[in-house]
Amino acid sequence: MTRAIWTLFKKDLLLEVRQQYSFYGILLYAVSTLFVLYLSMDTPEPRVWNGLFWIIQLFICTNAVAKGFLQESRGRWLYYYTLAHPITIVLAKLLFNVLLMAAMSLISLVLFRLFLGAPYLHAMGFLGIVLLGGISLSLVFTFLAAIAAKAQQNAAILAILGFPLILPQLILLQQIADTQFRVGSGVDWVTVGLLLALDGLVVILATVLFPFIWKE
Repeated sequence: MTRAIWTLFKKDLLLEVRQQYSFYGILLYAVSTLFVLYLSMDTPEPRVWNGLFWIIQLFICTNAVAKGFLQESRGRWLYYYTLAHPITIVLAKLLFNVLLMAAMSLISLVLFRLFLGAPYLHAMGFLGIVLLGGISLSLVFTFLAAIAAKAQQNAAILAILGFPLILPQLILLQQIADTQFRVGSGVDWVTVGLLLALDGLVVILATVLFPFIWKE
């Protein structure tokens, strides 16, 4: 299974490197959005900065991660059906999207620092939270895209299922990140634990439900 996961992961990586449409499209979106924010508000206060950061992360994740399943054609899915186990496929997608979103989160953080400054007080702590947030968002949207890919109304299903799942994650991420903007405030490890538990639940649901969706 490990070898199959690695093979599927390399396939997605090679496709991303060769095409690069989504990467440059997301980069253009992030740069243009932050430039407009810079022109309109210069350097926002910490709470506004934090809120804007996670909103843009949400849109970046939607464009970068959700396409992983939705772009696959029916013929390609039938081909995969003859080659690999469904759990192998979903785990390979999760791994690729986690690494992709972690990279996009770092790029987004650099762009935010360039255009809107860096009001957070604990750089390393906030960096870790950004990586954790990118991983969490990618897991949820990969799971949602796997379900939506088998439905007739892909975009509608993604939006309807995504709201109740992504809202708790955004609230937890904003609460965790908010501690990095206050003097003498450490990381809220209880909230981090809740977020990690939610991530684990998403991975379990993906591996349990995707084989049944796969049969359809």
